[in-house]
Amino acid sequence: MARAMLEYYKTVLQKVSFDAKLFSKELQKAISKLLPYEIEELKHWLMGFITDKPELKESLIYIKA
Repeated sequence: MARAMLEYYKTVLQKVSFDAKLFSKELQKAISKLLPYEIEELKHWLMGFITDKPELKESLIYIKA
């Protein structure tokens, strides 16, 4: 079940990546729902995902907080 939630949030984040504001909102939601080890895994995925999307880099502040 927990693994499914992480994959769900990755999918949602990919789909809303066209809008930085919406992406940040969904990222905050994901962080509030996921377990600590899942947040770490999401952080690693996020680093790779946003390498070619500079407009999403500001959303990393939610992961580091």
